[in-house]
Amino acid sequence: MGEAKRKAQARAKRDVLSKPLNPARFNLYALGARMAPTRIISEERSYWSDHEERVLGLVFRDRIDNDYGWMLLARDRVGRFRCIKVDVSFTSEQLAIERVRESIAQTIENGNIEDVGYQGDEPNEPFDLLRVAVGEDEAKLHPFFKILRDDPARTPARAVFKELGPWLAPTDPHFVHEFQFQQFDQRLWELYLWAAFRELGFDIEQPEAPDFLCSAPGVAFTAEATVVSPSTAGPLSQHPDPQTADELREFLAHYMPMKFGSSLTSKLNKKNKAGESYWDRGETANKPFILAVADFHKPGSMEEPGSMSYTHSALWPYLYGHRVDWEVIEGKLVVRATKNPEHRYGNKTVPSGFFDLPGAENVSAVLFSNAGTLAKFDRMGVVAGFAPPGHRYLRVGYRFNPDPNAIVGIPFQVEVSDQNYTEFWSDELQIFHNPNAKYPLPPETFAGITQHFFKEGDHHSITPEGSVLASQTIILRFTRDEQGRSVA
Repeated sequence: MGEAKRKAQARAKRDVLSKPLNPARFNLYALGARMAPTRIISEERSYWSDHEERVLGLVFRDRIDNDYGWMLLARDRVGRFRCIKVDVSFTSEQLAIERVRESIAQTIENGNIEDVGYQGDEPNEPFDLLRVAVGEDEAKLHPFFKILRDDPARTPARAVFKELGPWLAPTDPHFVHEFQFQQFDQRLWELYLWAAFRELGFDIEQPEAPDFLCSAPGVAFTAEATVVSPSTAGPLSQHPDPQTADELREFLAHYMPMKFGSSLTSKLNKKNKAGESYWDRGETANKPFILAVADFHKPGSMEEPGSMSYTHSALWPYLYGHRVDWEVIEGKLVVRATKNPEHRYGNKTVPSGFFDLPGAENVSAVLFSNAGTLAKFDRMGVVAGFAPPGHRYLRVGYRFNPDPNAIVGIPFQVEVSDQNYTEFWSDELQIFHNPNAKYPLPPETFAGITQHFFKEGDHHSITPEGSVLASQTIILRFTRDEQGRSVA
């Protein structure tokens, strides 16, 4: 066979047995595979796979040598996509693309596709978030877990959990059971944080405590997750359920700061049997420490949004001990931070200013998101191409308004399955830096997310353009009427 004919056959086989892959789909598959240093030394250029997506291909540019390389990934014994082959020093991107597609085709043709990704260091069994152990009482499953597992509209979220689950090997042996039964919200928040930290470029270890040890070249920090849950006793168990603008203002000024405060101070004061706080323990000591909090105290429904979508404005005043007063003077918005000594609700009073509490200097920052929900996992699954037939996913809400005189966000409505729609795990993250921190976090550690500072008696923020302040996801399921017409 002549060389020209051989190349033509290889090209035809390459084109038949491989295809371009949606970047968002590759990002989901490879979320746990990327190592932090590779993001610095290489630039990802294109993504490929076989038609059944059993083997993935990546083409990248070497930032140092300014040449190109490619990589193959396949699933290991527990289902994680990991590197199985790499080649470098190609003079052109097109040549690297041709080679990675040829390698995908050869891997498929050679068979044993189930074994090609085995690494030899896998755990005994995968970390399956959705499989309920034999003998468990299904009647006791958390209602949100049952929705996740059984509702056809949650197909996108299930696809995401399938990919994330095998990467998680927490030291807590009760993680899966608690996710399925008693502590769905807490565990969901931890899963969301893991995905966001990985997306932001950090390698992650999971010590016994705190929940995460994150590192990248030049930076390392620890993080402990906590949630605001419904109060079952005490003054805060009497939920005010605000209905008017004045009631909502009072709710955000007093009730919600107490709720955030309860969750945060319990972590601040918690010690292990050796008397060590989170920031004192082994390899986590002498590093910046973050408390990551989300509000799950009142779930949403078809009639009204969950508390998470509107309570975040209560967090800043509690953390920094100041409320925000504003007025419009001659057409310009004037904002002032006014000292707020305490928060009152019923017969309960707590001091304002979490970062001023004794010991809080050990907390470098508080991380918050109002998007650590099932809706977020659904949207990320839809963006990755896992939307089921007969369903539409709409997102409505408010984006950050860059107008310095704006007092409300910019309303938006988008179709998540639109091919031009993009979304990332870290989009809604906000970090509140502690001005008194013993180990401050450099702002560049979390470049690209909303960051808050308090200095010289005033509040300062860095907010990326287009940031979502609050949103809801509306899922439409289409059926057929008696005449066979599609209806929502």
